[in-house]
Amino acid sequence: MTEADRWADLRVRVVSAAVLVLVGAVAVVAGGPIFAAMILAAVGAMVWELAGMTAPDDVVRIGLGLMTPFCLGLPLILPTPIGLVLMLLPSLGLLLTPRRDPILVAAYALAIMLAGAGFLALRSGGAEVFLWLVMVIVASDTMGYFVGRRIGGPKLWPAVSPKKTWSGTVAGWVGASIVGLAFALFGHLPWALVFLSPLIAFAGQMGDIAESWIKRRAGIKDASNLIPGHGGVLDRFDALVGAMLALHLLRLVVPGLI
Repeated sequence: MTEADRWADLRVRVVSAAVLVLVGAVAVVAGGPIFAAMILAAVGAMVWELAGMTAPDDVVRIGLGLMTPFCLGLPLILPTPIGLVLMLLPSLGLLLTPRRDPILVAAYALAIMLAGAGFLALRSGGAEVFLWLVMVIVASDTMGYFVGRRIGGPKLWPAVSPKKTWSGTVAGWVGASIVGLAFALFGHLPWALVFLSPLIAFAGQMGDIAESWIKRRAGIKDASNLIPGHGGVLDRFDALVGAMLALHLLRLVVPGLI
């Protein structure tokens, strides 16, 4: 691979990332219905992409994509038992329609729904922890991208994600730790974030690898082409799904940690 080939997609990635950051920042600062609408739209797009990856000619994916935001949004105003049933509907739809790996895909759809609910709950408690979570993933992804492309070296898991290297993975953990340190120094969050941040980054990397595994089994490169230079919404936010689930688990195991 030549130097030009190695960085060929950088400009498009940077422009797309800048637009995503701008839109996301406005939604996070605004909070309330604007933030909720962004999360609901993203979750709907991810389930739509997931359905399309595993059954490309399936017209059901359109219905699933349109239904999913309502299944996540309605539990905010409906009693808890009904809300839980609604959150399971996208997974049920994927499980009961012909596609590759229906059990795996249904489980991943549930993970997306739980992560979406987690984002909504996290932002409702204030922006700082939510921003920390996002910045950990951004720093991990950015450091991993540049260091992995520059240094290369042994692959992390070549059978599933052939582009990921150990150098990029470790660099991502370092970047995440720096973010945790910054929030501990200048924010109102605990010093435990310095050690917690790389764990969250690792969970994000596992979320990325899980999606890569689904794509590899489906024989495709990107979840969709909705985001130039990044592929689909799921390609861009798969790490956040893994990170949010890990944060859920950590808060259950160690109440009051963050």
